[in-house]
Amino acid sequence: MNNARNGLVQPNALQTEHGTALSGAYAVEISNLSFAYPDGHAALHDVSLTIQPGQKVALVGPNGAGKSTLLLHLNGILTGQGHIRVNGLPVVSRNLARIRAMVGLVFQSPDDQLFSPTVFDDVAFGPIYQGLPEPEVRRRVQEALAAVHMSDYATRVSHHLSVGEKKRIAIATVLSMRPSILVLDEPSAGVDPRARRGLINLLRELPQTIIVTTHDLHLVRDFILRTVVMDEGHIVADGPTGEILRDAALLEAHGLEMP
Repeated sequence: MNNARNGLVQPNALQTEHGTALSGAYAVEISNLSFAYPDGHAALHDVSLTIQPGQKVALVGPNGAGKSTLLLHLNGILTGQGHIRVNGLPVVSRNLARIRAMVGLVFQSPDDQLFSPTVFDDVAFGPIYQGLPEPEVRRRVQEALAAVHMSDYATRVSHHLSVGEKKRIAIATVLSMRPSILVLDEPSAGVDPRARRGLINLLRELPQTIIVTTHDLHLVRDFILRTVVMDEGHIVADGPTGEILRDAALLEAHGLEMP
């Protein structure tokens, strides 16, 4: 399904904390990307995908479809054959510092990102690593915690929080870097229904381009307008979420169930 059918407009220049993207640049542009792991397993096959600034996009498909492998190419953790641009910048070694500041990756398990004595320290880690002065670090922490509605948690111990609270703090650790793109791996995994609803409302509010990999098609239905289906390293469908989720035959063929 092409961009015209989806009613999408051409992207304009995007202002980020780390400079202005090239005029007319997509937030993400992937062309003919293929990747095989060292054991020879081919995880991606000639994948091409464009995402416009501010879009919220879901990547869905069965385990082993290549979703997480694809995401790890966006900030150069993995490198395959093909071409990737983020905000107009090629994802190559000379640009990795800038690109990793633009692309905030939130892991499935928040415990992979929360390791400091307090919530404040966890959220401050990125700005401190960037070498920002203390007043700016504190400003970034306050802004990030406010964005995830956790302002009162700065002095709390991260590992004493609920899973839903940890998820929010993990997102805040990324927001404190002021990225233009948020990449979330299974954001609703392990949370109860109330926390899940709160997470959906939070993600709906955020202005960043958001890319979500998930098996939770209820989450996809509730706030994401575009869905990309992957299977065996290929993109097999790409279009408006409503159309994708109404196609029972498509979902069944690729290990998914209608929400």
